[in-house]
Amino acid sequence: MKRIAVDDLPEDPLSAAGVFHQHWLPRAEDALAAGDDLLLVFAPADHTHRAWRLAAVAGLARKHAPLRVNAVTGEGEAIAGAERYLAAAPGVTGQYLPLDGDGAGDPLGAAR
Repeated sequence: MKRIAVDDLPEDPLSAAGVFHQHWLPRAEDALAAGDDLLLVFAPADHTHRAWRLAAVAGLARKHAPLRVNAVTGEGEAIAGAERYLAAAPGVTGQYLPLDGDGAGDPLGAAR
């Protein structure tokens, strides 16, 4: 699986989508043309970036099936763990997965 770290995007979601399509989409298309499954790694951003990121990933996945295309956002070990999971999950494609490196903790802890 080819990993592309998408960085240096503007904070504004519309501008970020434009920069992605102009500068990063060609790199993604090249990796897929070489026959590699693809993991796009976005820097963390607020919820206003979710729609364009998901649309880009889903569109790439549809266009290049049966190759797999997924995207994550997060940091450190969370990204490495997601990459391991996705490499072993051949049915998962077209997904945008925001990751939490801190984990959810114990969701029942407060109720006990």
